[in-house]
Amino acid sequence: MEKFLKSIAINHGLYLGIALAILTVTAYAINLDLYTKIWFGLVILALIIIFGIISVYKTKVANGGFLSFKNSFVSYFITILIGLVISTIISIIIFNIIDPEAATLIQEKVMVSQIERLETYNVPVDIIDETIKKMEEQGNMFSIGNVIQSLIFQIVGFCVVGLIVAAAMKKNNPDDV
Repeated sequence: MEKFLKSIAINHGLYLGIALAILTVTAYAINLDLYTKIWFGLVILALIIIFGIISVYKTKVANGGFLSFKNSFVSYFITILIGLVISTIISIIIFNIIDPEAATLIQEKVMVSQIERLETYNVPVDIIDETIKKMEEQGNMFSIGNVIQSLIFQIVGFCVVGLIVAAAMKKNNPDDV
């Protein structure tokens, strides 16, 4: 992949990282309950995918409308990787250095919201108890180890999306054949 094409992906990754950092800091500053809301997670999910798609699109345009599957995927991957790493670093700083008590509070709020959600669906009490036990065994969801593990799972999950995006956006240059 040419250098200028990679720079497009890197720039979009930085933009994504800044956007995710702003969301993280805003949720932390305004209301920790946002971390328990499904819609908040879906906004973040959509934002990551949209930035990845925009990166591939801009890379394709910069390359004269042509982009191989590999270069489409690389553009998407670089963007989400940089964005997610920035977001992960911000989370580690906030919840492990600046305000570890907030991490504990969010964990409690997540457990309460999970219990409420399960009760809404009339899930049996023994299954709810088992779910709570598993959440407690997991420990601090914002510990450095858990945050890095989450980062790895996110990257893998978004790579699947990236493969689909790359397949949809690729367009080989007939002159290269």
